[in-house]
Amino acid sequence: MTIDKKKDYTLRISGANSTQLITILYEMELDYIKDAQNALQKADYVALAKEISNAQNVIDELIQSLDLNYELARNLIGLYLFEKKELLRAAGHLNINCLEQVEGVFKRLHEAYVELEKQDNRKSLMVNTQEVYAGLTYGKNSLVESMTFNKNRGYTV
Repeated sequence: MTIDKKKDYTLRISGANSTQLITILYEMELDYIKDAQNALQKADYVALAKEISNAQNVIDELIQSLDLNYELARNLIGLYLFEKKELLRAAGHLNINCLEQVEGVFKRLHEAYVELEKQDNRKSLMVNTQEVYAGLTYGKNSLVESMTFNKNRGYTV
């Protein structure tokens, strides 16, 4: 994942509600899987192991976000654990088909959460976060980002 992509995710996370956070995690998972596929095609096994580990860490975060009081969450935990095993199998057997299968599952989950986001009107989990404004400057076709800072920013309960 590129530094710019990480910055984009960081900015989006700071303004996301709980449903949007899950959607972002699915997008991160898809990025790590794509990076793992690229590493496997290039026979870069060190990068493959790193990307598989990153993808599994995202799945761990998704598992932690589940409320097991609901049947859907109990079904999702089984799916997440299965997909974690499939990632290991992909790395162990150098099997791109396993990665494609995992990618397909997370694409469908991502699509479902994009639809859920449309119904979720809750506010951001983080308050007092930095506001980022982007606009054209007086220079020809140049774009600059300005940030305003608040001393009491961050996650509140």
